[in-house]
Order: sequence, then C-alpha cells, then structure tokens
Amino acid sequence: MSMLQRVCLVLFLCFPVLLSAQQSAAPASSPQPPAPSPSLALALAPADESRQGRIVLSVVVTDKSGKPVSGLELKDFTLLDNNQQGKILSFHAFDGTVHSDDPPVKVILLLDTVNISFQQVADARQQIEKFLRQKSSHLSQPMSIYLFTNDGLKFQFEPSSDGNALAADLKQVDGQLRTIGQAQAGWGDLDRVLLSVRNLDSIAQNEANSPDRKILIWVGHGWPMLNSVQFQVSSSQGQQQLFDSIVELSNSLREAHIALYSISSEEGSESISKVGGGNPFLYQDFLKGVKSVQKASFSNLGLKVLAIQSGGRVLGPSSDLVGQIASCVQDASSFYTISFDPPRADKPQEYHDLKVIIDKPGLTAHTNTGYYN
Repeated sequence: MSMLQRVCLVLFLCFPVLLSAQQSAAPASSPQPPAPSPSLALALAPADESRQGRIVLSVVVTDKSGKPVSGLELKDFTLLDNNQQGKILSFHAFDGTVHSDDPPVKVILLLDTVNISFQQVADARQQIEKFLRQKSSHLSQPMSIYLFTNDGLKFQFEPSSDGNALAADLKQVDGQLRTIGQAQAGWGDLDRVLLSVRNLDSIAQNEANSPDRKILIWVGHGWPMLNSVQFQVSSSQGQQQLFDSIVELSNSLREAHIALYSISSEEGSESISKVGGGNPFLYQDFLKGVKSVQKASFSNLGLKVLAIQSGGRVLGPSSDLVGQIASCVQDASSFYTISFDPPRADKPQEYHDLKVIIDKPGLTAHTNTGYYN
C-alpha cells in the first residue's frame, strides 16, 4: 500500500464525522507526482556498497558559527547505533571546491502556496527572486524550483545555475497562484496535511531513482500538527496505518538522500493555523523516532520534525528569507558520506537511534537521526 493510500485510509478511519460533512463539497484536484528529473550521477557509495540492507548517510559537519567544515578524515568520525558503536564500512569526503571532480549537490527550492496566505506567498516569491538575482545571478549549486499548489506540484523548473533565468520563470506564475482558505476549520487543516505529506512523499519517491545528495528547502511555515484530542486516531487499524506512513516517509527521505530544510518568514507567522495550542516549538516534542504503533501521532509527520530527522535544519521565522536560503545552500558546499550494515532486527520496522560524533571540539554532525531496520 502506497504512502498516499495509507494516509487517506487513516483519515477515513479517524474522521468519519468531518468526512461526512465534506461529502457535498467538490473534491480537490489530485496532485500529480513530479516528473523524473535527470540524475547528477553523484555516486554516494561504490557499487559494491549498494547491496540490500546497507545504509549510506550524508553528513554535514559544522563549526560553532554554523559553517560547513571540510578536511576531516575517517578517524574523526564515530557512529553510534542505539548507543552502540557501529563499524563505518566506507568514507568519502566532498569538499565542493571549484577544482573538485565532485558533481554538484542537487538543491530543490519549494514554495508552499497551500499552507500560507496569498500575501505571504507573494512576499516569499519576491525574496526568492532577490536570492536568485544576487551575486551576478550565478548560483553556487544547480537549483530546481517547485511550486506546491492546491493541484499538487504544478510548476517545476529544471536544475539551473542561472539565477536570472529561474527568477524570470518564477515571476511568470504570480497570477496563477492560489491558496486553500485558512478560515476552513477542521477539514481545511486535514486537507492541507494530506496534500502536503503526499506531495513530499512523491518528491522522495521520484528522487529515489537518483543517487545524488539532495537539499530540499521548503519555504513556508509547514502544515498543521494535528496534535489535539480532536485528531486522535480512533481505531487500532488507523493507528497501524499511521505508524506505517511514518515509517515509509522516513525511509523514503533517507533512501532518496534528501535532507529537508524548513525556512519561513516572520510575516504572518502568528496567523498560521496550528491545531492544538499554537505553540511554534511544539515540533521539538516529537523529534525522537516513533518506536511503536501505539506512540504514533500525526505530529510525527510535521514538516519541522521531518526536517531535523532527515539531517536538515529548521530556520526562522525571520525577516531575512534570503539569508535563510543562502544558509541552507551553504550546506551543499562540503559534506561526507559514510556507510554501515545495520544489525539484525528483532522485529519488523524496528527503530534505531543514530548519532555521528566528531572527535574535534566545537564541531557538530548533521545527519539522519534514526532509521527503521
């Protein structure tokens, strides 16, 4: 069963009253998955490491100021799997310098028009254009731009290092953008969660065919956390399907080598619908991996939760959206890959905590925080 089918089934099992009230309304257009994009042919691991079961991690190491650090060696890395030291089977360093033979990292910039207002979309688009046109408009990494609309990933621009060309394409779509009305209570929140999660999963499924490392920058405040008692799963079958969805999306992002970044502006952040208290730091309560079906929650599918767990970061809200984008792209300039064989699992979908420690003071490793074995 696909991720989309699982999430849809959970909604039908958990919210029969809301769905009944919605039956008279016109159904939303089904989002189309993104068209396959060409691979940059970045081999994150040699061919003999691609055997089933081996896990490859991308690791960004930053100093105290948050800048990526290059020049590290295998001896500087320690891998902990459930607090037990694991054996690193391969190690590769990518320094991103001009003379390097390393192909560039794939950067995807996604503008979320579903979970923010039209004015916020317009403001974000202007700041994205400003970023694209700065520094003679030559981007340090090829960038693709996706627009997430009510109809799914409607607009996609092929990877390019020409910021002016991307900015010109983006400017052409201003009049075609529309958003889901945030005044819609209950079902409006569910609708946005369903649209958001299934389109994120479609990106991961599409990118799984490419071995490149990807940085996916999601521009927007994210979708509702759905953490209140109103949205508790009401059956064991629904709880199992929710857990399966969490496992599948986690695996999909890791296997596609996607680090998810959440960035947002201060403009209108206080008006975003946050079911369950409106706490902007609520996501921090759900950063630990879900180890059992009983502990699965819709909040485990939140944008910021998935960002941290994928090895990405959460930036903002702040007025400097240009700076946030630049900070995310900077993480493509230097990184490392390591691989390991996970231990034999005692049960299906067994969750393992992951941690990479750098044996140098003041350095922090950013990578996947766990995996399902």
